[in-house]
Order: sequence, then structure tokens, then C-alpha cells
Amino acid sequence: MEVPLTTTLWRKMEHDDRTLILAAQKNPVDFAALYDRYAQSVYRYFYNRVDNPADAEDLTAQTFLAALESLPRYRHRGYFSAWLFSIARSKAMDHFRRRKPQVELSETERSDEPDPFTRVAHGDEIARLLDLVRGLEEADRELIRLRYVADLSFAEISGLLGRKEDTVKKTLYRLLDRLQSQLNVGQGNILSYQEERHD
Repeated sequence: MEVPLTTTLWRKMEHDDRTLILAAQKNPVDFAALYDRYAQSVYRYFYNRVDNPADAEDLTAQTFLAALESLPRYRHRGYFSAWLFSIARSKAMDHFRRRKPQVELSETERSDEPDPFTRVAHGDEIARLLDLVRGLEEADRELIRLRYVADLSFAEISGLLGRKEDTVKKTLYRLLDRLQSQLNVGQGNILSYQEERHD
């Protein structure tokens, strides 16, 4: 069962990140701890975007290499994850500039845990939901990726996108409400489920 991350736990993780960053800036070997903490989330983000394990692995490696090279200049002013995912998003854009159209938010084996959509929609509803998501604007799809694939907190997403946290929440909740109404699922509600998650 997934344990929601509380605001207190997110703050502790950020404090831990600061310690890990300082250690890695002194000795690059210590960067391995940051890699271990974030590699799975970065890989899932890329796998969802490119739908290809080899490309996702390559982009993940590129992201962490760029992060390691830039780490001496990094100043901890917010969330390390926001900085790291800004690099990941840049690598994804470079990838798609070099290649042809991507497959967006396909049904993939991103983790052993079912994602929030899978908990709400079953069978053909999953396919309908994925079709609806594919029809969204890129900015909306990216918001869903960052929240549910990369599993970033609202604070991290707001830091990454340069938007107010409340604006990010409201945008996502409205988006989920719209998807919920389009799906017309009789049981459960994506929005009410989301309000129980960490902020």
C-alpha cells in the first residue's frame, strides 16, 4: 500500500538532499546517493515520454551526467528535484528535436504500484482515459507526468515550472475533474483521491 508523503517528510527529504549535495560537491563519489534517490523517478518520467527502455535509460544517464557536471555550481535554494527535472525536461526536448513524434502517456509498466488512474479506471476505462490524456495540451500532459510519473510534490512542481503552488494545485485539480467528468466513472473521484495525497 502506498504511504502518502506528508509535508514534514518532504521537508526532511529536502534537508537530507542538502546534506547529500554538500557531500557530493566535496567528493563526486558521494553523488551516488543522490543518483540512488532520484534515478527511478527520472527513469519513469523518460519511459513515459519515449516509451522505449533503451532511450529512457540513455536519457536518464545523460541527465545524471549533466547534473554531476553542473553540481559544483549548484546553489541549494529550493528543491533539488526541481533542478534535476529541469535538466531532464531539457534532455527530453533535445531527444525529440533529433527524433520524430513521441508516444504520449502510453500504458506502460512504469512501476509495480498501480498509478492513481489505474486505481480509478478499470479495463476499457484505462484505454479511454489514456486517449483523453493524449488529447490534452502538452502543458497539461507534462503536469500529469510530473505529478504521477515522476511523483513530484506540488512544491517541487511549482519550483520547476516557476508557478505558484496554489496555481499548480488548482490547475491539476481542474484537469482531473474534467477527465473524471469525461470518463463518467460511477465510482470514486480522482479529485477527492488527490486531496488525500501529499502536498
